[in-house]
Amino acid sequence: MPAADSIWLRPERASRGPAPGYDRDALASAGVALADAQGLAAVTMRAVADALGAGPASLYRYVTTREELVELMVDRAHAEIRYPARTGDWLADLLALARESRRVTLAHPWLLDATATRTPLGPNTVAYLEHALGAVADLDVPTRDKLEAIAVLSAVVSALTRTEITQAQAGQGIPEWQQAQAAYLTHVASDGEHPHLAAAFASTGTDSESVDALFTRIVTGVLTGLLRAS
Repeated sequence: MPAADSIWLRPERASRGPAPGYDRDALASAGVALADAQGLAAVTMRAVADALGAGPASLYRYVTTREELVELMVDRAHAEIRYPARTGDWLADLLALARESRRVTLAHPWLLDATATRTPLGPNTVAYLEHALGAVADLDVPTRDKLEAIAVLSAVVSALTRTEITQAQAGQGIPEWQQAQAAYLTHVASDGEHPHLAAAFASTGTDSESVDALFTRIVTGVLTGLLRAS
């Protein structure tokens, strides 16, 4: 697909013709409201048009496909990410960014499906990348490693948040889920046929931890492992 086909490289409205009754932000806001209430599958061109009090055909003056509408929605949600002043501690700054990403995803769970195969690079998503790169600008590692670490960070945040949302929908928190899993694995490990599993539980125990502590521990481990200065 030519780069010029990106919605972000096209003017919001044509230079000729009647003035549009809406704008991209109105479409995105309507789509976000639908997805928040009913899930991403509920977001169709007709449903968004109905929410705006317009005809479905009129939306094609702003977007060419539903995928472009979802791109607008993802970027609209990412506009809610807050960027605190950098502290000079790259790990603390990336952790703060990860927590913001988690907060926004918990507020808009459909983001997990919307970005499952790719993350549209709208202006607010680019702002996230810029901020993350700024946090590690002085770190003595190759730029490639920094970009890969940021990509992995996004994937880890998505995976952890998906688990958190899934367990909440099942009526239990992460600590309760951990305890149930640990109880089962402890039982399995006691049969004598899984010596490595038994050793692992003997050395680590089965105590659960809060969601925040789990999130911080895993993200910290991933980032320090990937961005350890050579």
